[in-house]
Amino acid sequence: MSDNRLSVFKTYKLYVGGKFPRSESGRVYEVTDSKGRWLANAPQSSRKDARDAVVAARKAFGGWSGATAYNRGQVLYRVAEMLEGRRDQFVREVAEAEGLSKSKAAAVVDAAVDRWVWYAGWTDKIGQVVGGANPVAGPFFNLSTPEPTGVVAVLAPQESSFLGLVSVIAPVIATGNTAVVVASADRPLPALSLGEVLATSDLPGGVVNVLSGRTAEIATPLASHQDVNAIDLTGADAGLAKELEIAAADNLKRVLRPQDIDGDGTADWTADPGIHRLTAFLETKTVWHPTGALGVSGSSY
Repeated sequence: MSDNRLSVFKTYKLYVGGKFPRSESGRVYEVTDSKGRWLANAPQSSRKDARDAVVAARKAFGGWSGATAYNRGQVLYRVAEMLEGRRDQFVREVAEAEGLSKSKAAAVVDAAVDRWVWYAGWTDKIGQVVGGANPVAGPFFNLSTPEPTGVVAVLAPQESSFLGLVSVIAPVIATGNTAVVVASADRPLPALSLGEVLATSDLPGGVVNVLSGRTAEIATPLASHQDVNAIDLTGADAGLAKELEIAAADNLKRVLRPQDIDGDGTADWTADPGIHRLTAFLETKTVWHPTGALGVSGSSY
């Protein structure tokens, strides 16, 4: 083989509706490693890209939320399988993006795979934990069950390109929601490559949509979009988070504020995640039904 062979550079694209479009605007921006060296050109998403992603997420919501919890668990486990098969690629990308050694990057990728598996195991259990029969006075059954909120805009953490990314996406879709994900502006490449993993797993197109670019530019139209039901502000700084929370009030979106777990201004994504993110985008439906009467329908609120 010739020593003069040129490397084939990867063209990164968005992941929207199960497909890989370029940005509607045609813009790209340079992504560099921790030492300022060029890695790739990433697509710079526009407001139109954000709106297209919301349309795709809404279209996918009915089928995904209507799937059995067991089936969703199988799909999330399949994502972990596919990610494990491309481990070497992600170790390299995470090492370049986060300035880590190969061994530390491998630990991050392994933790991300394990995080997918962990959330896969919760899909058919969270209902029993947060739902159940309620004691009431009178001849009634009173049952509470969790239901997904809908389309969730997710701002991925800026400081952690991969483990944090998985930690904010997996619980959203595990509970039946669909997601529009805004990748880390400076470290988008692992997120865009994750779209390739999702596309080759059993995850239906549109359940997760990945956008790259300037966080504020993409998040602003998502926060005020009338067909977005909730927003996770993890990747927003304090100023942007305040602006987006105000915009989200236009249609009473559910808002998850940034979580500083260890008190140093960032979240510790290696910690036990608990079920907080699983319940953040669930709503509780309560049904009353009379006892001892057949054929009488109940009411819900």
